[in-house]
Amino acid sequence: MVGAGLGGLSAACHLAGRGHEVVVLDKGERPGGRVAVVKEGGYTLDTGATVLTMTGILGDVFAAAGTALEDHLALEPVDPMYRATFPDSEEVLVRHGREAMTEEIRQKCGAGEAEAFGAFCQWLCQLYELELPNFIDRNFESPLDLAWPLGPLVGLVRTGALRKLSSVVNSYFSDHRLQKLFSFQAMYAGLSPFDALAIYGVITYMDTVEGVFFPRGGMHEVARGLAAAAEGAGATIRYGATVDRVLRRPGERGAARGVRLDDGEVITAEAVVANPDLPVAYRALVPELRPPLAARRGEYSPSCALWVAGVRGGLPADAYHHNIHFGGQWREAFQALLKSGTRMPDPSILVTSHSYSDPGLAPDGCSTLYVLEPMPNLDGRIDWVNDRSWVRETLIERVKSHGYPVDGVEVERFYDPTDWERMGMERGTPFGLSHRFFQTGPFRPNNRDKRVPGLYFVGSSTVPGVGVPMVLLSGRLAADRVEAGR
Repeated sequence: MVGAGLGGLSAACHLAGRGHEVVVLDKGERPGGRVAVVKEGGYTLDTGATVLTMTGILGDVFAAAGTALEDHLALEPVDPMYRATFPDSEEVLVRHGREAMTEEIRQKCGAGEAEAFGAFCQWLCQLYELELPNFIDRNFESPLDLAWPLGPLVGLVRTGALRKLSSVVNSYFSDHRLQKLFSFQAMYAGLSPFDALAIYGVITYMDTVEGVFFPRGGMHEVARGLAAAAEGAGATIRYGATVDRVLRRPGERGAARGVRLDDGEVITAEAVVANPDLPVAYRALVPELRPPLAARRGEYSPSCALWVAGVRGGLPADAYHHNIHFGGQWREAFQALLKSGTRMPDPSILVTSHSYSDPGLAPDGCSTLYVLEPMPNLDGRIDWVNDRSWVRETLIERVKSHGYPVDGVEVERFYDPTDWERMGMERGTPFGLSHRFFQTGPFRPNNRDKRVPGLYFVGSSTVPGVGVPMVLLSGRLAADRVEAGR
């Protein structure tokens, strides 16, 4: 196993739990990959994924390793899951639980919108039940697999899942706040809600219906817990071990036979599972192979600028764990980000404070801040050499304008797309290949390469895709491939 990101750890848990001898090699000092952490000055600052949903999938990974999620993590529901503010109207809280959210909508948006929310949730549930077993949690052999069995595809068409997401959401809600709240999740897939198909409403399902949770100690505890579970099932994890390349048997279709580390050590194996970002894995580990077309010429998701900080002072009285501050120019923002490759005008930002739910992540009287603004990836038109400081300063000013304490910074880190690229993320985006239709399901780079039997891939740029739940599923799908030997 090359890499101890969440996908690699998931694969390790599944394979070790099935009795395979598993060795995980990671160049870092801790598990987690993109789910990284900074510990300094009494602060614990997560620098990766910050929203945890679909905890049943996470529980399945622990169960595969012969243990229970509760033995490794203390999860708490986040309620409200988000506080959403708007420049021209009252804020809306996205509440944990359908009844609580219905009442919030009734109070803020009216009885008609509250009634529509029930119907919308029914649609989301129907969408999820069709998509998960048939199109997400599945290894594909070819695009023809989409049509077999035919029933689920017909079901998607009947539900309107091939319409535009914004059109479907707008057919339920007339309040512009709810239209934004239930369609912005398309950004997780690297798409505008005006361009994304409604099939990506399944991401809205994960937030809205399944709910958002927080692991006591921070998001990095998920990686620590999975690493402990994998080791408990018999896996060996070696940190500070940089893999130089995948070794193959002789011949044009020579099978994987192990890996070579940068110090020359050779570790033999019957199968190699690669967790680095898939395009980077091809380039670094099997440079003799031409990567799949989507990895070479595909469309990548937008990136982000991320400022994390430990600050003196408390949060504003109306702040919660997750706070989305929507900008005023909605459609124009996506045009700038996705079409023009420029910074959003009047950008929307996410401000998360993990110390809101776990005060132990900051010293007494202090807070943690995690501030994310979507940005073009390195295919865009921002000159990060010259504009990095300006972006950082204006982002912090925006945070300050919303009342957060930014003057007493004690620990901070700032990341832009060039930093993500240096960390091994193609095009400088932590979100991998976008999920436009022809980069989804059987059109996404496969988790195996037929040219190298025994070589498999996990992570966000292979199946099923982006996000913590999907990456965890990618680990099980890769483990299934290893077991099948195909």
